Amino acid sequence: MKSNVSLLRSGRVIAVDVETTGLSPRRGDRVIEVAAVAIVNGVIEEHFCCLINVNAPIPTVVQKIHGITPELLAGEKPPEAVWPEFLKFIGSNILIAHNAPFDISFIRNELRFLGLSLLNGSQCTLAFSRKKFPQLKNHKLENVARHVLGGMPKGIKLHRASGDALLTAMIWQVIENTQL
Repeated sequence: MKSNVSLLRSGRVIAVDVETTGLSPRRGDRVIEVAAVAIVNGVIEEHFCCLINVNAPIPTVVQKIHGITPELLAGEKPPEAVWPEFLKFIGSNILIAHNAPFDISFIRNELRFLGLSLLNGSQCTLAFSRKKFPQLKNHKLENVARHVLGGMPKGIKLHRASGDALLTAMIWQVIENTQL
């Protein structure tokens, strides 16, 4: 029987990441940036990224992490314009995320506000790294990337959805193309 990873080595999978106003959709925290990177037959082919104006406060401590401010969101699309585009981009493909339960719970919460749902399956590079690389000091995205990719690729901005989704996609490419 093929492993979950080997089943995903062909076709289209989508690496996703979100930036949020906090850590819990149950406490009312919202997605303010979403990104998705399509990996088709092991090759990164398409990108989707949107800032989202949810008209919600962003705590200063959170702004310092990702750099997204209310001013930056002021002219951006509202959720009802972004999430249908996101669903169209991802289709029914498997989603890949670093700490998938976090990202997927936020995405599902946002879709629920609009009467939409997420039926896609998912794989987690964080869970994979904990299993395959128990020797790592920590399993943060940046540390896993340094280990799996042999360093940090230039030009990737961490703690922004586009950079984190791209980094997750690059890690997934290595997972797909090797026997990790």
